[in-house]
Amino acid sequence: MAATTIITLPCGARVRPAASYERREYDPDRGFGLYMDPHWAPTWPSEMIEWENLGLPIDFENAARAIRDAYARAQEGALIEIGCQGGIGRTGTVIACMAILAGIPADQAVTWVRERYLVRAVETRSQEWWVLWFDAHIRGSIPPAKP
Repeated sequence: MAATTIITLPCGARVRPAASYERREYDPDRGFGLYMDPHWAPTWPSEMIEWENLGLPIDFENAARAIRDAYARAQEGALIEIGCQGGIGRTGTVIACMAILAGIPADQAVTWVRERYLVRAVETRSQEWWVLWFDAHIRGSIPPAKP
């Protein structure tokens, strides 16, 4: 995995997964950053979601809003950098949520990300569940029971 990996969502929007060790202060290609780890300490246009490693967002509603906002920027043509500490679990979870926004069915979103990015993306069962929670949340339906 490298900071040069770009994933094109079905709608044509582009996201770039990255780990915090790939942090670049100056990046003319990055339009916005969405990060889930304080190691990023961005000084560029970005948003930080409070989200423990291998866990779930601290505030589900805020995380869902941040993902939707970043996705909207991507739809407008900005390259969105998505990152956590290792660029795997939380990063993959956010990309799976954006894939849902782009039209991938929720039950296929994690597989879609793993096939296009990294087989280990979305590291835990609870993160897989959160992708389904996100889908239910944006559709206004009842989410599945938490594992």
